[in-house]
Amino acid sequence: MKVLFIAAGTSPAGVFALAPLATAVRNAGHEILVAAFDELAPTVAAVGLPAVAIADGHTTESIKQLDRPGGPIEFPWSPEQELPYVGRWFGRQAAVSMDGLLRLADAWRPDLVIGGTDAHAAALLGSRLGIPYVRQAWDWLHFDGVERYANEELAPELAEAGLERLPDPDLFIDICPPSLIPPGAEPGRPMRWVPGNRQRKLEPWMYSRGERRRVCVTLGSFRTAMPEMFAYLCALVERLSELDAEIVVAANEATAQKIRARFPDVRSDWVPMEFLVRTCDAIVHAGGLTTLNAMAAGTPQVVVNQFQAFERSLGLLEQQGSSVILHRDDKSPDNTFEACDRILSDDSYARQARELARELGKLPPPSEVVGDLEALARG
Repeated sequence: MKVLFIAAGTSPAGVFALAPLATAVRNAGHEILVAAFDELAPTVAAVGLPAVAIADGHTTESIKQLDRPGGPIEFPWSPEQELPYVGRWFGRQAAVSMDGLLRLADAWRPDLVIGGTDAHAAALLGSRLGIPYVRQAWDWLHFDGVERYANEELAPELAEAGLERLPDPDLFIDICPPSLIPPGAEPGRPMRWVPGNRQRKLEPWMYSRGERRRVCVTLGSFRTAMPEMFAYLCALVERLSELDAEIVVAANEATAQKIRARFPDVRSDWVPMEFLVRTCDAIVHAGGLTTLNAMAAGTPQVVVNQFQAFERSLGLLEQQGSSVILHRDDKSPDNTFEACDRILSDDSYARQARELARELGKLPPPSEVVGDLEALARG
């Protein structure tokens, strides 16, 4: 069986999410390739998977200004712009990927195509080639309304393929803990989430606990590259340093250097999160796969959320009792300090975090899902 994985977006998280299943497919003796924009290809290679760059001459940022019927795509500065932005941007990624994917498919002839949540090129390619298409959730969040805008953006490509809308997947793989799936959400084939991060040589402090409680802060490499977000990160670190705990900032090397220079008593480095989070008593972060890292480790969380679309899922996480959620207007350093102090002072958060880890650990591993893929490919 030959399986083509398609990673969309600019965030490495889109690769990390697909890496465990791709690795399981290869370990079962099948051939795999992972297609992505050129800017993500190094991340694919860094997790030990074969990378193929597509959409030559484009980046995921440059395509926002292409001369297409929808016009330029602007970042969503207000809640009502979120779903149109996500649908149109990922739809446009699919549109500019198709020529390269069709050339790749002509040379390599996949039996099955797998894409992440918004990797709409996988749906289009599966339809064009007449092969099964699988969608794997790339995180645990559930929200609706994106498909309308993706279909609008992809109208020319859909018409060329003789389709009115993006086809449904032949199989949907969900990595969300069952207790956090919203009522009425699309049912999926459950799969245990396991880490798929880049690795590095680890220092002892990265995988072992010290004498003090530990709080990790991470906002993601792309966010902290923006000056206003780095300033916010520094304000968070300064306020959280007043806790009776060791503060660790997980960041890329450029950001970590600046953090170490500004806060000599704070550890900061790039660390594979699955190791660091297990040494922590709480973690402050902006969501996404970091949430799943914390869930799997049984670590309480403070999630600093920017997007209205995520509020339903995050509300379920907060109700579960392992986390505190701070939304757009609530995420001040003072509020974050109070949330961390509450988690460190109330053992119920840690108990509920361990319960969520047990639930996640009971889901079938990627190796068990490979049989479903083999059955699809056989028809």
